[in-house]
Amino acid sequence: MIEGFEHGYAEVNGTRLHYVTGGEGEPLVLMDGWPRTVHALREILPRLAQRFRVIAVDYRGQGASDKPAGGYDKRNMAKDVYELIRGLGYEQVNIAGGDIGAMVAYSFAANHPQATKKLAIWEGGPFSQIFIDFISSFPQPDQPNPWWYPLSQVDGLPVKLLAGRFRHIIDWSAEHLALHPERISEESRALYTAAYDAPEAVAAAFGVYRTFHQDLADNNSYPPLTMPVLGLGGQYVAVVQAMMEGKADDIRFGTIADSGHYIAEEQPAALAAELEKFFG
Repeated sequence: MIEGFEHGYAEVNGTRLHYVTGGEGEPLVLMDGWPRTVHALREILPRLAQRFRVIAVDYRGQGASDKPAGGYDKRNMAKDVYELIRGLGYEQVNIAGGDIGAMVAYSFAANHPQATKKLAIWEGGPFSQIFIDFISSFPQPDQPNPWWYPLSQVDGLPVKLLAGRFRHIIDWSAEHLALHPERISEESRALYTAAYDAPEAVAAAFGVYRTFHQDLADNNSYPPLTMPVLGLGGQYVAVVQAMMEGKADDIRFGTIADSGHYIAEEQPAALAAELEKFFG
């Protein structure tokens, strides 16, 4: 439990979302990505709550939210979040996300622009041709290997391989995608393992990637965003820039120094400072 934050659940769009809330001020919605839960945001939430009413969400299939058999295209996942914030009484919010959370946040802004004041993303963005090229390449041993994308397209195999064995994925991702894997503690790794170990959790996690063909078609149909947008990255800031090319009229980019993919855990103070400055 994060001090000063309360847990909540909401029935939205045919599923149940888990979220935590804290602080006072303008509403700020936050989501992180795979293989994480709202726990990954634990160090930035108290700081942001000093200026904002923070709503940190486990998206569909993540953490303590429900894990239905389908509905993992990002347009539908964004609808989940939209119904959540409307149910909480907000007409318009600031929204931010990392990795898969960035994909959902972008889709939220694209499909519900009237409900989006500002958008910030880190280490992610709309699924686009650059990701297809990345997935299709044959990585060298010292390059990131996005093996989970093609695996997600093989029906049923992720569950057979990984249910009850997800600690291997948590450790592998920390060692290969973080610049500072030591900052992902044993407590956090155990929590993430518990969140993803069950068969339905594995199916949901890979279901998020299984929909990327639909996500690409949806993203290509959206006009450029008109609200202010911030794109942040650690080692992969150039990828964030490429993913957002032509996707927003008012966008700026920034680099979080000395961080790999898991910025919220590797450099939480720097990430919180960038979000405070942008949304403030």
